[in-house]
Amino acid sequence: MARIKNIELPNEKHVSIGLTAIYGIGRSLAATICASAKVEPTKKIKDLTDNEIAALRKEVDNYIVEGDLRRDTQMAIKNKMEINCYQGIRHKKGLPVRGQRTSRNARTRKGKGKVVANKKKVGK
Repeated sequence: MARIKNIELPNEKHVSIGLTAIYGIGRSLAATICASAKVEPTKKIKDLTDNEIAALRKEVDNYIVEGDLRRDTQMAIKNKMEINCYQGIRHKKGLPVRGQRTSRNARTRKGKGKVVANKKKVGK
């Protein structure tokens, strides 16, 4: 099993798909990495040689991935929250950040619906 950036890549998948197990590497970046490392993207990860794995490791090191990328993202969010910009305020309140409507949806950000008690109508 190949390990790149302390992530075990799935053996049965093609190299271009298996690289997407690393946080920060998508399909297009994986294809770019395979091309620059001169590794066949359709080759299975279990069939890679040590030299090919080393080439992939060296190529992945050129990009910000995994822990560094997560840390950068969190720091950017914290910075926005500290300077009280619009997006930072939305992050603090736990609401959608990118302009989505909240009257009907947004359950992912807002959480489970809260029950509001009805006032009883006074009967005549």
